[in-house]
Amino acid sequence: MKRYNCVCGNTLFFENSLCVSCKRDVGWCPTCKQITALEPAADGNGFTCQNKDCGAHLLKCDNYVTHNVCNRCVPVEAAEASGAAPRCDYCRFNRTIPKLDVPTNLKRWGWLEAAKRRALHDFDRLGLKYGMAADGVNPPLAFEFKADSDDPAAEYQDVSAGEKVFTGHDNGLITINLKEADPVERERARVDFREAHRTLVGHFRHELGHYVWDVSVKGEREPAFNKLFGDANAVPYGQALAEYHKNGAKPDWATAYVSAYATMHPWEDWAETFAHYLSMMATMDTAVEGKLVPPLDLSDFGQITREYARLGLALNELNRGIGLVDFLPEVIVGPVCEKMAFVHGLTRFGGA
Repeated sequence: MKRYNCVCGNTLFFENSLCVSCKRDVGWCPTCKQITALEPAADGNGFTCQNKDCGAHLLKCDNYVTHNVCNRCVPVEAAEASGAAPRCDYCRFNRTIPKLDVPTNLKRWGWLEAAKRRALHDFDRLGLKYGMAADGVNPPLAFEFKADSDDPAAEYQDVSAGEKVFTGHDNGLITINLKEADPVERERARVDFREAHRTLVGHFRHELGHYVWDVSVKGEREPAFNKLFGDANAVPYGQALAEYHKNGAKPDWATAYVSAYATMHPWEDWAETFAHYLSMMATMDTAVEGKLVPPLDLSDFGQITREYARLGLALNELNRGIGLVDFLPEVIVGPVCEKMAFVHGLTRFGGA
């Protein structure tokens, strides 16, 4: 992830909404595509981007102004043309948000939004296709952040008594159970499911992988997909899920899959591989920025994976040195590398 600079010279990061040095408001400018200092506009309407090469006239996203769970801005012209409260390019996808008069929900929603911004930033940087119906994208993307009906965070009219909310994807709609934003609950689930990592940004990357299958693979690249991942129509998904919960993963899964769960069904193999690919590309972006690896030719997938493996060995030892889980627990064996290369082919760097 790129680092940015405030006009005062302080370093700004992707999540910042305030410069901790000069106390200026900061936010994402969609015109120059940077985290930048914001100064009140001379006409009293909104803010001016302080990037000397930009100077765009901006309004803060309504979720920034009202709830402080966003840090992105909207061009004044676009906001005025819509006639509605300004919603940034990422918040516009929200269909359901948590009930905000429930204690702790605002903080949990903020964590969800931060993870969503990271995942969608991956898409923008890599040129992966996503959008709404108005953007000409089918299926249109939407998010729902909801709680189980017996969770104090619930009280939604569209959650029936006794209903459990499952994190998942359905025809463009991505649902995240609010308990995933509870660090204690998420760690308990990670241990119960024997997962190396379980993070909010990982959930978004996985579910967005299912979305990308619908948008960019289904009906377009299925023959090539089937050769690498298997025929998704060969075994009904429900049957495959039941068999996985009954029998577990294939005993030799590490020879061809990025995770045990990836063995459940070709669609899950795809989503797990896609999520790992996004994690790899985000890691390498930060590593290049921090000069931990040499500059990369992003059209050279072999170079990316070689440097990622080399960096992973060092980061694993650093984590072990302070008692943390491995940063890179996965081993990118040949079949997994081929699958990830297929994902890479959907990006602007892979020739899509």
